[in-house]
Amino acid sequence: MTMLHLRWKWMAVAAAAAGLACVPAPAQGPELAMLNKVQPGLWNLKERGSAQSADKICIRDPRKLLQLRHKDVQCSRFVVSDEPDEVTVTYRCASGGSGRTTIKYEGRGLIQIDSQGIAQNSPFAMTMEGRYAGACGG
Repeated sequence: MTMLHLRWKWMAVAAAAAGLACVPAPAQGPELAMLNKVQPGLWNLKERGSAQSADKICIRDPRKLLQLRHKDVQCSRFVVSDEPDEVTVTYRCASGGSGRTTIKYEGRGLIQIDSQGIAQNSPFAMTMEGRYAGACGG
């Protein structure tokens, strides 16, 4: 094959690649948009199947629900699933520990949280129901 033929082939490949680069990509919404449906405020979180009363927690940022066993810890996250009514995230914390959390939005004021992982060198697994209880105090 002559140099001229190789040059033409190279130009054809470059033109095809340029054409592919111009194809518009599908629009993507904000990451974890479902969490925007979760109203900030006071939430009652109760472990399913537990006789204990619900824990009251003030949620200012619903993304905090992704790491209930790793509160206030810096962790990197990977979004596994981002659906309109359900998100699943895995995370790994710099100080140790990791987890996988799924949050299902079941309607205004009701969520389901399923989380498992490692915290303080021990495994954990919890399934909780969250109910909105109103505004946070103070």
